Amino acid sequence: MQEDFHYYATYCAAFLAGYTPEESREIAYSAQLVDCCSKTFIRKYKGPVTAATTQLQTELADTHTNIPGIQDITRIWASFHFLPGNLYAVLKRRPRVYMDKYRLICDVNGPLVRDTVILANKGGTEACGIAMHILADTWAHRYFAGTPSFVINDAREFFELRETENGIERIKVRFNHNPISPDSLEKNKFTNCLKQDGELSTMNLGHGRAGHLPDYSCMVYEFQPAWGDYMIILKDNPSDYYRAFCQMVYAMGFLRGEFTEFETDRYDEEKVQPYRDEIMSILKKRQLIANEDWKSFGERLTGTALEDFDLQKYGGEYMASAREEKEHTFLGRFFTAAIAQKSMVTNKIYSSGNRIAGFSVEQDPGGLKGMAKFGMTAYGQGRGGAS
Repeated sequence: MQEDFHYYATYCAAFLAGYTPEESREIAYSAQLVDCCSKTFIRKYKGPVTAATTQLQTELADTHTNIPGIQDITRIWASFHFLPGNLYAVLKRRPRVYMDKYRLICDVNGPLVRDTVILANKGGTEACGIAMHILADTWAHRYFAGTPSFVINDAREFFELRETENGIERIKVRFNHNPISPDSLEKNKFTNCLKQDGELSTMNLGHGRAGHLPDYSCMVYEFQPAWGDYMIILKDNPSDYYRAFCQMVYAMGFLRGEFTEFETDRYDEEKVQPYRDEIMSILKKRQLIANEDWKSFGERLTGTALEDFDLQKYGGEYMASAREEKEHTFLGRFFTAAIAQKSMVTNKIYSSGNRIAGFSVEQDPGGLKGMAKFGMTAYGQGRGGAS
């Protein structure tokens, strides 16, 4: 997903869940910050790089695909963008090394979705926003894994299913591999990662072979994933994004105390129903990014102006705070919540018997203060650890 959904649509969902406009802005900001909080960003403000929730292309290019490098990549992408759907999936006649990767395939309504939302219940708007980003991405990124793997993430034969006057037309998607070439819905041309047969190439991370098709809410398409022996899978983004929106409203209702328990595969369609047609029209509108449409809807919904996302907004507050006060700033609370999420997911993967994300220990209750021990425990004993 992109800024249109993670920031603007999340703002709308938070308000419908009962948060105030200001709380909704903080939640939406945190949700979008997940896509921006790289080690480069954190170092700029002298924060804990363990809290990184994404990797820049330049950072990935500098990451070695040895064991520590793969663990670092997997902890970030599996924790925040490709939440595994079933860590205990079983396939017959598959080796362990394959199954460890297969079990990291992202899917909706898995046990880790519940764990993520429950964990956010211990935090504030920052933790809520992180959880909503992760929940939403399970719908956009399902069928891909947050670890480099050709045998899992390779995909081919993409066809868009487009509504025309003559019915549904099946149109072959054309890809190129020029990273500065813009995607074009009009020409049906998109950019994806160059095919690399090397199993651990970062070109085979997540949905790189699908380009940004999973991130465009208007796209309905078929493709053939490697993990499915190249059998056809249908991906209906407008329907999936609508389900994600309704699930976010329900999940944030839970975080506000409206429900005593969080259940997966539950959606607050009742609150969303009055706006369903407008939301679906935004999701189906043939455009690469829907910032303006979601922003307009959100401002009419709340009766309040919504500022555009500003990555530097909270940096000054964090830098100006005394060391002992940093964890109480907006960025400090975001870093703490991000570390907790990464630690939780890494622990779940490790506890399942899967070592791709490395060894992890439980986060120290002291929040950021506990991360020095967290890193020393992992790296000091040569077992891979927190990124």
